[in-house]
Amino acid sequence: MLMHPPGAAALSPTTTTADDEGTPVSVKIRERLNAAKKRFNANDNIAEFIEPGELEQLLDEVTQKMEGVLSSMVIDTERDHNTDNTARRVAKMYVNEVFRGRYVRPPSITEFPNAEHLNELMIVGPITVRSACSHHFCPVIGRVWIGVMPNEHTNVIGLSKYARLAEWIMGRPQIQEEAVVQLADLIMDKTQPDGLAIVMEASHYCMAWRGVKDMDSKMINSVMRGVFLKDPNLRREFLALIPQRKS
Repeated sequence: MLMHPPGAAALSPTTTTADDEGTPVSVKIRERLNAAKKRFNANDNIAEFIEPGELEQLLDEVTQKMEGVLSSMVIDTERDHNTDNTARRVAKMYVNEVFRGRYVRPPSITEFPNAEHLNELMIVGPITVRSACSHHFCPVIGRVWIGVMPNEHTNVIGLSKYARLAEWIMGRPQIQEEAVVQLADLIMDKTQPDGLAIVMEASHYCMAWRGVKDMDSKMINSVMRGVFLKDPNLRREFLALIPQRKS
């Protein structure tokens, strides 16, 4: 058991010591996650374990690592004006933009009571979504339709908030099947409806840009919860009301 001298306070896990100064910020964040026995897969949000100011430090660390990647690819970034500062641009793209959903807390959502006791099917979409596959970090670009069957206890949120929640979930390295489930879990938790239906259609550039290089393939999948899962007529109504998808 670790003992402290009389009168000395124990250091908290986030206290900075002299030994911490040379430790990469990614290591500090990882240690907190491990101590809390929290998973940190590519599509997990880890914002809870990032302290103020550390995201900027992480950006600097990723920049440095990207410089090493470019060097290992034998790209002369010192004399090639096209790749000068590319490492920083790529780091900012990953940390602050396309994978932002890993590093920031969920968007603030104002919820209102269902004062009018609405209980009719509501559909939101298509919402444009942008993500990246966790296998190759290639773009995944698509659209999402969300169907909600409210009840008198359902929390009502603004239409734009569905897009905000989708952006937060999709802003991580993902596979489409898991992304739709994560989005469904989040909306169910926020709104508590009788039922939820989500359909996502997306192009995967790991197929279009590399591999088989098929530009026309799309993946379509759905998640049904609550009454949408139990009532085939309601499920058919939702699918029929989605505007005809265009290629």
